[in-house]
Amino acid sequence: MPADYFRTLTGKDRTVRGDRQLGFSLAFVAGATNAGGFLAVKQYTSHMSGVVSAIADQAALGDFSLVLAGAGSLISFLLGAACSAVLVNWGRRRQLNSQYALPLLIEASLLLCFGLLGSHLALWEALFVPATVVLLCFIMGLQNAMITKLSGAEIRTTHMTGIVTDIGIELGKLFYWNSSRDDIAAHGVLANRAKLKVHGTMLALFLVGGLTGAVGFRHLGYAATTPLAALLIALAIVPLIDDLRGRIYWLDR
Repeated sequence: MPADYFRTLTGKDRTVRGDRQLGFSLAFVAGATNAGGFLAVKQYTSHMSGVVSAIADQAALGDFSLVLAGAGSLISFLLGAACSAVLVNWGRRRQLNSQYALPLLIEASLLLCFGLLGSHLALWEALFVPATVVLLCFIMGLQNAMITKLSGAEIRTTHMTGIVTDIGIELGKLFYWNSSRDDIAAHGVLANRAKLKVHGTMLALFLVGGLTGAVGFRHLGYAATTPLAALLIALAIVPLIDDLRGRIYWLDR
């Protein structure tokens, strides 16, 4: 049943397969949000390496207004991650089915508001651009922390640096020449093909998401984020309904 499938994605009972399939979906969403956000504000918001480097560069050049802008992006990403951790830990303490779904619902709400109000707020560009960057960084931190906690730090979806590194490592193992069967048995280098497949899929879906987000923003404008919000709601709604039904059951007893 569809409901059972969505429980495996965002419910409290986790499997390796469920973690990976959720990661694939969130990689697509992150790629689309990052690419669409770039077209909106000319800045990528999913990874902090560039932000921290920009802070250092601008500090060296003495442009402290841009240093403050970069610091705002970094702090927003941190707050998003912290918010996600609080929500997940709060849900765990109460044994909620929706402990991992709650951050996704907040992410969906923020994307939905951005999609519905973006075209109106864009009229005030001086305020809109920094506010949008802060919002998108918060969203990325929120999502990345949730999937990191859910998967035990096995999966991250908002930036591809680690994933591309892991793909390179596994490709190096795959093409490594083992000199003899004895070497393979004792000290052979063997690629983790399952890991290579998972990370390759994650990278491909981030790219497809980026193309979708860019094309969507080009043709639909800010409203292109509403399908992403709908996808997140679809992923998260079943565990939340399970919790609401459980609460109603106990209140009726």
